[in-house]
Amino acid sequence: MSGLLLRHSSSTSPMFRIRLLYSTTTPMSRLCILVRRSSSSTSPPSHSWSPEAAFAAATERARAGALSPEDAHNLFDELLGQATPVHSRALNGFLAALARAPAYDDHRSGPSLVVTLFNRVCREEAGPLVAPLTVHTYGILMDCCCRAHRADLGLAFFGRFLRTGLRLNLIFGNTLLKCLWTDEAVDVLLRKMSELGCAPDVISYNTVLKRLCKDSRSQEALNLLYTMAKAGRACSPDVVTYSTVIHGFFREGEIGKACNLFHEMVQQGVVPVVATYNSVIDALCKARAMDKAELVIRQMVHNDVQPDNVTYNCMIHGYSTSGQWKEATRMVREMTKRGIIPNTVTCNSFMTSLCQHRRSKEAAEVFDSMTVKGHKPDIVSYSILLHGYANEGCLADMINLFNSMKDNGIVPNCQVFNVLIGAYAKCGKMDQATLIFTEMQGQGVSPNVFTYSTLIAALCRMGRLADAMEKFNEMIAVGIQPNNVVYHSLIQGFCMHADLVKAKELVTEMVSKGIPRPNIVFFTSVINNLCKEGRVMDAHDVLDLVIHIGERPDVITFGSLIDGYGLVGKMDKALRVFDAMVSAGVEPDVVTYNTLVNCYFRNGKVEDGLTLFKEMSCKGIKPDTVTYSIILDGFYHAGRTVDAKKMFDEMIETGIAVSISIYRIILLGLCRNNCAGEAINLFQKLGAMNVKFDITILNTMINAMHKVQRKEEANDLFAAISANGLVPNASTYGVMITNILKDGAVEDANSMFLSMEKSGIVPSSRLMNDIIRMLLEKGEIAKAGEYLCKVDGKSISLEASTTSLMLSLFSRKGKYQEDVKLLPAKYQFFDKFG
Repeated sequence: MSGLLLRHSSSTSPMFRIRLLYSTTTPMSRLCILVRRSSSSTSPPSHSWSPEAAFAAATERARAGALSPEDAHNLFDELLGQATPVHSRALNGFLAALARAPAYDDHRSGPSLVVTLFNRVCREEAGPLVAPLTVHTYGILMDCCCRAHRADLGLAFFGRFLRTGLRLNLIFGNTLLKCLWTDEAVDVLLRKMSELGCAPDVISYNTVLKRLCKDSRSQEALNLLYTMAKAGRACSPDVVTYSTVIHGFFREGEIGKACNLFHEMVQQGVVPVVATYNSVIDALCKARAMDKAELVIRQMVHNDVQPDNVTYNCMIHGYSTSGQWKEATRMVREMTKRGIIPNTVTCNSFMTSLCQHRRSKEAAEVFDSMTVKGHKPDIVSYSILLHGYANEGCLADMINLFNSMKDNGIVPNCQVFNVLIGAYAKCGKMDQATLIFTEMQGQGVSPNVFTYSTLIAALCRMGRLADAMEKFNEMIAVGIQPNNVVYHSLIQGFCMHADLVKAKELVTEMVSKGIPRPNIVFFTSVINNLCKEGRVMDAHDVLDLVIHIGERPDVITFGSLIDGYGLVGKMDKALRVFDAMVSAGVEPDVVTYNTLVNCYFRNGKVEDGLTLFKEMSCKGIKPDTVTYSIILDGFYHAGRTVDAKKMFDEMIETGIAVSISIYRIILLGLCRNNCAGEAINLFQKLGAMNVKFDITILNTMINAMHKVQRKEEANDLFAAISANGLVPNASTYGVMITNILKDGAVEDANSMFLSMEKSGIVPSSRLMNDIIRMLLEKGEIAKAGEYLCKVDGKSISLEASTTSLMLSLFSRKGKYQEDVKLLPAKYQFFDKFG
């Protein structure tokens, strides 16, 4: 619409009329109802041509989307050529239909065409009067300006309207408010409308309130709401008024103000409708305030406003994004009970929640139920479930689902292929990942930067740096620019595989392309990973690279390298790094000293560790909980329980809070040093002080009680685990089972094992081997055979000590040679050895 002219008429008549000048344009041929006219004709219109009929036909075609802009111009040419008056109702109907015509891709095209036609006839300066311009016509033109986002033209039309002498009505006034900029709209609402004899109504106020809230001026909207309430009954705020401002506050994050206004709305006797409740519930769910959202939905039901699909979709999505999949499940059941069938959005949200909690099988059930309930899974549904399968490593299920997409008419997009490629790349199956990549291109789906990033990262992790660089060069060749993620993968790969020259080259390339180079946090992570692998010299080389490219190592960088040297027992080099850090102007902190102290204790140099501990105070660095944890654990490992007690007393005197981890170290340390009785006494004292224990401490104490033959107390403690808000884990059951077997209670141990399996806990390979060996040693061959049946060679396999025991027992000279038949068939070969 830019460049359109709007000229003021010199007419002073109260009813300004559109003037159409004689046209030389060929009449349009696509409206068969119009009759061709000679370009030079000035005779009266033919009796076979009716302007009302022509405009009616054009109006219907506009509504059907079958009227082109050329048709519209030709219609006006024909009308101009006939110089025949057309009724304002026919003209207004045509303009209104044209403004909303569905034939144009751009929603502004129709309104622009309306204004173009209007401006065209306004430029005509001679010719017969053909149609009166009414307030309704101006309303249509104003609406067109609003739809085309041309407030400037809207104001110009308003100025022309005022000069016509036409009387403003509410419909025109409210349309005008939609078109104006916010501040102008407020001014017109509060001042000009009343001056022009048209008092605003509730729709007028709601229109301006919506504009204010859209501009994030909800507080001003609230003030206007109160002004509206004072204006009288005709302008009393209604449910739309309150809902608009409430939604505005929610959009601005003003949850408290929104909730207060919601309650005020109810107190004023304005009954919220389902849309109002949904707005409140949706905002609360997005803010993760699920408890408040629950209260609102209960209030909604209490007030006989029935929740709909949108309500439950908000709740399910809220619980899903909060990681509360059980609550999301409850919401699905509740909506089903109310007779509301979950739609695709509902199912997708629920599936997302289940997949996030690695419950893809349940998500698949929801997926399958969609078709049964009449909802066809969409591309989003497939992507969610594919991602769920990928995260859980269910590659066969993932591929089967992918193959079913074609049968169901779903065309996989780039995101779908990225999920498949990522799943195979994650587990190192690069041949399959490459095949999927090739198929992706074969189906005409272009890889994006994420696709290449996934492949390059996986190849770098596997050390296939040549292949990674090949993909890197390929993506550049096809016009996809690598981002910092791609560069980081390559640089990390070359650093991890000791090619620092190439790593430096890539860093330089990043800088030349204007991509921020990796920061010290990135390189510290690389150094830390190398140190954990024991490759401290390589890590030191990376530190040299960091300094060479101009990055400044921080205290964490140096600390990682110090810890690395301590891990491999090179304390002299760890101290050199410490000195280099100080020389570089990086002040060591409590974490640095903790790292060094830990290195000393870990390498058995307790006195050196204590000397450094005393040095901390001299340097003005206050030891923390971690410091004392390291020293206490070191003392207990060295068997120095008395020194550990003194250190604990010192810790208390310094006012450092004792964490549960400290108690865990002390209790475990006492038990390790044959002080089980002392550990039990301390445990009971702490229990009396309402100290909250974790399951690791309870496991330790159960084992300690069994060791000192306080079995009844051990059983009571095991039974009280649930009462303490904890859940027995694999270690808990392992402690119970092995101690029961030591007492010879084979059946009780078996019952405990079955209880563990019912709880969904998978026994470890170590526990199974312990059980089998203990049963064999006790001569319980048949029972040992039952547990041998559970050995699958994958998650559970026989240890060398178990195999050795079986060989000695069942060889020809063995004690139980005849009992070998009680074992599973695959283990009966032991009698062949002797």
